[in-house]
Amino acid sequence: MSLYSRIKVIDESVAAPDRPSPSRPPDQYRGLKNRIQRKLIRETDASSLISSSEIPEKEKADIKKKILDLLDEEQSIAPLDREMIAEGLFAEILGYGPVQALLEDPEIDEIMVNSASEVYVEKRGRLVPGGVEFADDREVMLLIEKIVTPLGRRIDESCPMVDARLPDGSRVNAIIPPLAVKGPCLTIRKFARSAMGVDDLVRLGTLTEKMGDFLEACVKARLNIVVSGGTGSGKTTTLNVLSSFIPSDESIVTIEDAAELQLRQEHVVSLETRPPNIEGRGEITIRHLVRNSLRMRPDRIVVGEVRGGEALDMLQAMNTGHDGSLTTGHANSPRDMLSRLETMVLMAGVELPVKAIREQIASAVDLIVHQSRLRDGSRKVTDIVEVQGMEGDVIVLQDVFEFRQTGYSRETGVVGRFAPTGIRPKFTERIESSGIRLAHDLFMPG
Repeated sequence: MSLYSRIKVIDESVAAPDRPSPSRPPDQYRGLKNRIQRKLIRETDASSLISSSEIPEKEKADIKKKILDLLDEEQSIAPLDREMIAEGLFAEILGYGPVQALLEDPEIDEIMVNSASEVYVEKRGRLVPGGVEFADDREVMLLIEKIVTPLGRRIDESCPMVDARLPDGSRVNAIIPPLAVKGPCLTIRKFARSAMGVDDLVRLGTLTEKMGDFLEACVKARLNIVVSGGTGSGKTTTLNVLSSFIPSDESIVTIEDAAELQLRQEHVVSLETRPPNIEGRGEITIRHLVRNSLRMRPDRIVVGEVRGGEALDMLQAMNTGHDGSLTTGHANSPRDMLSRLETMVLMAGVELPVKAIREQIASAVDLIVHQSRLRDGSRKVTDIVEVQGMEGDVIVLQDVFEFRQTGYSRETGVVGRFAPTGIRPKFTERIESSGIRLAHDLFMPG
């Protein structure tokens, strides 16, 4: 989308009289901003641009200087307001409007626009007001369209929900009226600009060094691993860290709804689902991509999240030569993750006895890493559990590491410690036969 097109969209979106949010007065400089935008349309000739992050810094500086020059021609602006108006216009045209500053704040993990006048952010695991507002619902809609249009996705009354991503990999979800009663809603889950490593998780208290060493050994020994947890618990971040342990000489296929994973290996093919078109056709689901990936000769398949019938295809891949595959799933506990996998397999429309499904799961999955977002906002790997097999009709699980909470206070937050259970997993021999040596005291309770 060219700069001309960007400004023209903004210009058309504000051409009608403003209908400001009831909780805030109208923007006193809206008319002035409209005039500046129209002047930029007439006087600016820029090359095709996709996002503000791809504009050279020199061009950004030139555009900002042009805005300031045009503001100098206006006689009714207080000197203190000139810079503020310029920053606002610059963010509207080339950035992401009022949330641009929030996106650039490294302490903010998530941005939630509940309505034009209600913007919250997550800082250090806690929700706090974002300190910014949109002029009205149309400004929120403009931001949503600016995000989803370059990705070939759409959002309107016939398709009022969309998943998308920013150029830096941050995940975006938007939902608009009539489904969103208070106005368009936007949620942006920011992704680290540089991929996190296991040392970062140790530093943040998500796991211990011993747990990191153990998980690294499991990935290198080609164990099939499922990362479970609730919304916002950090599953994708942990999946990214686990995938970083995959040797660089293996071919990897990643499959996601919105591409987030940041794999650093060379031989990586990233696949992304596609929603249906305006006629309701052409949808490509995760299940389609999992099936197709089997024909691409991957050594490993990494699925961002299983939530439906693709679970059956994923389990079959794990059971038929794609050892070392990784995925995530929503669940409240490791045991609950197994129950959800059963349900998802049934969603595939294949009539299978429950015992047969459980045997497939027990044979395919070697390890469940469960992650939780605790009361104080911290994210921790609370359970690392071995899937040992079947006993009768029940899948047997064995805890290897766990987080034991011992207390809570407002000052220190959650108090507890990570500890191995003292039981060596049955697959230890498989790890060591791969040439990986585990520390002799790795599973000894401290």
